[in-house]
Amino acid sequence: MSFNTFGRVFRFTTWGESHGPALGAVVDGCPPGIALSEADIQPWLDKRRPGTSRFTTQRREPDAVRILSGVFDGRTTGTPISLMIENVDQRSKDYSDVAKAYRPGHADYAYDAKYGFRDFRGGGRSSARETAARVAAGAIARLVVPQVRVRAWVEAIGGDAIDPARFDDAQIDQNPFFCPDIAAASRWERLVDEARKSGSSLGAVIACEATGVPAGWGAPLYAKMDSELAAACMSINAVKGIEIGDGFAAAALSGEANADPMRPGAPETGGGPEFLANHAGGIAGGIATGQPITLRVAFKPTSSILTPVETIGPDGVATTIATKGRHDPCVGIRGVPVVEAMVALVLADQALLHRAQCG
Repeated sequence: MSFNTFGRVFRFTTWGESHGPALGAVVDGCPPGIALSEADIQPWLDKRRPGTSRFTTQRREPDAVRILSGVFDGRTTGTPISLMIENVDQRSKDYSDVAKAYRPGHADYAYDAKYGFRDFRGGGRSSARETAARVAAGAIARLVVPQVRVRAWVEAIGGDAIDPARFDDAQIDQNPFFCPDIAAASRWERLVDEARKSGSSLGAVIACEATGVPAGWGAPLYAKMDSELAAACMSINAVKGIEIGDGFAAAALSGEANADPMRPGAPETGGGPEFLANHAGGIAGGIATGQPITLRVAFKPTSSILTPVETIGPDGVATTIATKGRHDPCVGIRGVPVVEAMVALVLADQALLHRAQCG
């Protein structure tokens, strides 16, 4: 069975391959009457678009989105919204060697084992190119929850992390790394350049914060806000780990150190509690507390590298492979808008689930 759909009430299905004529998404469950045009989606796609700097793949794709259905007179109709993004700069010949040998760390062998054959041109559905469709769908999700602000940034590349004391939100969109620490961004230029020139790649950690999420969104047990966020982010290509709040660091704390103490809030804030800490990342028992929802996502190094690596071919014969073509030396950089999109998609879904049960 194949799973290409995510969400419960606000659902989206992505379709298309890296080197096919186009890719896209079908968004279903979007409430009617929301103002929507391509101009609401394109800025988010431009953040993810390849070829914007020497630190990303040099594949040149405009990633221009078209809305094919679900909108009339500039507003959503409540019916499925179909989005399409054409592929215009494929170079399938670059993957002739990939047809003969599996790329270690990539999904080549796993796809072959499951389906009996694979689309070796750019990896087909396993390519990070698929995430363009998620970003387009995520732009619509943002319009469903306009009270929420979702903001992500790169926290570390190749093990070199930002200095939290130097965090400057205004810097995130001012450099090619989505980095809030200008000193770290300068160091990363050298790191990523060195990896690219040596034919290697680097991993990254992306942090994300969602503010404005009301207390009460989410559900116990099987639709927990944190489990839905984890599933959404773990579905992103190259992601190998996620933490909510303090994450693994919480395992080293005592109960009192890990607690998020509460005091009575000011009357003008609606009588809700004032939290003195946020170790839980804004979620308790699977339900939002009203605090910022915080998470960190780990991206592995890009598996397509020029450095020769031992492998086998579909015939089982030992060989080596050095992947030609245009690839991100650090796929986590362009993962920032993808993480934002997946978080927005989960929050839109959770908002509608909450409304369905609690009114």
